[in-house]
Amino acid sequence: MPDFQAILEAIYQDTINVSDKGTIASYIPELAHIDKGNFGIHLRTSDGKSYGVGDYKKPFSTQSISKVLALSKAMALIGESTWERVGVEPSGHPFNQLALLEIEHGIPRNPLINSGAIVIADILVSNLKNPKEDFLKYVRELTGDVTISFNKDVAHSEKITGFKNYAAANLLKSFKNLNNLVEDVLDFYFHLCSLEMTCSQLSNAFYLFANNGKCLRNKLHINDKQVKRINALMLTCGFYDEAGEFAFEVGLPGKSGVGGGIVALLPDHFVITTWAPGLNKKGNSKLGMLALEQFTTKAKLSVF
Repeated sequence: MPDFQAILEAIYQDTINVSDKGTIASYIPELAHIDKGNFGIHLRTSDGKSYGVGDYKKPFSTQSISKVLALSKAMALIGESTWERVGVEPSGHPFNQLALLEIEHGIPRNPLINSGAIVIADILVSNLKNPKEDFLKYVRELTGDVTISFNKDVAHSEKITGFKNYAAANLLKSFKNLNNLVEDVLDFYFHLCSLEMTCSQLSNAFYLFANNGKCLRNKLHINDKQVKRINALMLTCGFYDEAGEFAFEVGLPGKSGVGGGIVALLPDHFVITTWAPGLNKKGNSKLGMLALEQFTTKAKLSVF
């Protein structure tokens, strides 16, 4: 096996000195004050070893990364019925684009763009007795960590500025692809995106996607077929209109968030999480993309 700690330390030293660290997602006011100098990497291997460098123990806003966890919970609850309301194709458009939703009669291209994740949120609101509490309990169970929580300030910040998400939800409602009240679904969705975790906690949460649906405690949450579906979606849709670039440069299923986090994995081998809040023009972490390309090159481990 490669010397993972040495690889992470080398990548960290190379990447931290890059002069252009991207741009903070200031359109969400609570994220605007985050220090662009933050940078952490954490790796968890399938044999239980963990490696970290930099700010890997510092919590940050997971944002769209949590959409994958929401999708896994929805699939556990309603199975293949999920695909009656959301597609599985890459959008080729920014994460909050609305035109395709109108053209395609209220069926979002995939569950990892905003409109698709709002449909998944609607499914969870319908099927969970206490959606926010139950979803948080699910994430805590995956990680074995009861300290994980929502950031209420970030959720409120998204609520008062999320005009495009309100537009998407109302458009979905007009096409009868939202069963609950727009306000109830978006309240849950904004909390979902405000989930705050560290790199190490995210690596632990995503372990089930590298471990055939079983979490750290070896409890089965989703089956092999569902894991395959979710990993395929992360590879093709996890980075919005930069998914092809990530597959080309990094070669792993993964998911990004505008909080600057990226989680990627190789089934049966490892989960790796990076956090650097400066984003590129596509809304993905600039240093995170660079670091993960270096990682799969140096470790010689990818799906290709």
